[in-house]
Amino acid sequence: MFAIIGIVIVLAGVVGGYLMEHGNLVVLLQPAEVVIIFGAALGALVTAYPPSMLKVILGGFKYVLTGKMRGKSDYMDMLKLLNEIFQKIRKDGVASIEGDIEKPQNSGIFKKYPSVMTNHHARDFITDTFRIITTTKISHSKLSLILDAELDAQHEEMMVASSGMAFVAESLPGLGIVAAVLGVVITMGLMAEPPEVLGHSIGAALVGTFLGILGSYGFVGPMGKRLEKFALDELQYMRVIKETIVAFVGGEPPQIAIEFGRRVVPVDVKPSFAELDAALRKMKGA
Repeated sequence: MFAIIGIVIVLAGVVGGYLMEHGNLVVLLQPAEVVIIFGAALGALVTAYPPSMLKVILGGFKYVLTGKMRGKSDYMDMLKLLNEIFQKIRKDGVASIEGDIEKPQNSGIFKKYPSVMTNHHARDFITDTFRIITTTKISHSKLSLILDAELDAQHEEMMVASSGMAFVAESLPGLGIVAAVLGVVITMGLMAEPPEVLGHSIGAALVGTFLGILGSYGFVGPMGKRLEKFALDELQYMRVIKETIVAFVGGEPPQIAIEFGRRVVPVDVKPSFAELDAALRKMKGA
């Protein structure tokens, strides 16, 4: 939602200022310039990235408009889910969770927390980690190293969309100049025409530069930064899972392990100790 609001503000500021100076909006409608600039940008993107990455990058444009940052409720749900798994292990042994981790879609625990269940990265990270725990006698220090390596790989993958958009943003001003130069070339062939025709042709050429710069700094560049923030937000969410599980494997009781996780939740969405404690007590009472 905020991305859409930002786009509207950019358009309102640029178009509003242009109209205040009595500019003619029709002059800015240059389909040929758009085809040159964004067609060339798409071609450069296809040249630079393999198909698998292109899918991620193009999907990033949609995610900018529809994705949302992790909130307090998301972290609360994740910590409560882990607490239920820990409590089940302490009560019935580690073998008791095999059904939950092999088929989380059928698990009564996972079904309670759709925010985790629908996030395949988080769900698979949790289930794969508990598979290691149930099938080996791994130490918490070695488990921490394995999970850090996996998180680094996941973060690098999630940054593909951001880096792809940054690549496009860097290309757009130069491609805008290409469109402008082509417009000037066309104008040079119209030197025998009257001044109003030449003026319109030169104006159309300059629109290419305008669109390239606006597209870069007003839209695509900020989208890339937003995707970078999404990737960092997801990484932090996964790190909370990692720290919580590692603390439990290291021998901490469930409530202390959950507190380890709570402490690394970002400050702006971190549930207080009292909030989390009340939620866990309510689960225990139920």
